[in-house]
Amino acid sequence: MCRAQGEAVAGRRRRLPGTLLLLLAYVGYLLLGSAASWVLEGPAGHQSAQELLQDKRELLGNYTCLEGPALERLIQGIIKAYKSGLTLQRNSTSLGRWDFVGSFFFSVSAITTIGYGNLSPSTVSAQIFCIFFALFGIPLNLILLNRIGQLMLSGVQQCTKRLGEKLHWQEAATILTRTCALVTGLLLFLLLPPFLFSVTEGWTYEEGFYYSFITLSTIGFGDL
Repeated sequence: MCRAQGEAVAGRRRRLPGTLLLLLAYVGYLLLGSAASWVLEGPAGHQSAQELLQDKRELLGNYTCLEGPALERLIQGIIKAYKSGLTLQRNSTSLGRWDFVGSFFFSVSAITTIGYGNLSPSTVSAQIFCIFFALFGIPLNLILLNRIGQLMLSGVQQCTKRLGEKLHWQEAATILTRTCALVTGLLLFLLLPPFLFSVTEGWTYEEGFYYSFITLSTIGFGDL
């Protein structure tokens, strides 16, 4: 009994340095990403902020009847309306993204944990519903993805087995089948969708590729 307890304590002591090293690596990786983002995006963000402030000063200078606080309230109202799915078109207001198609898009982004953030519920009832909807929808989505993954894996294994029987070389069949599956996945989910986005959304291929990766990785910034 004492020997077993001693081995357990020794095992925990051995794992502790490894955990600390992993934690340090994790923090270091975050600091590296923060520094790179700061260097790459900092100057552009600062310039955009200065240009926005200059535009605001010019607007207030050219239209002296406008008051600073009133303009701030208008800006905040526009931002809030945009987050709620409202868009201003000339003298009319469009319900925009909260139609059925937009709501379906929101439901998919919620249970897949992508969470673009470009559309979010503003009423208390919708927020409460979203909590329970995601609470049951996220596990359902994981179960479905797991089942699809098992079916795809089973298909790859069957193809590998049949190809191995024809080639009489199981290792080569395994490598060939997995390579074909990887290339097919890249084409269907990462390389071809940007062409579709360039036609439907007017994006460049780089923007479409970036959007595809951000979506597949479930990061979902919501900038596109």
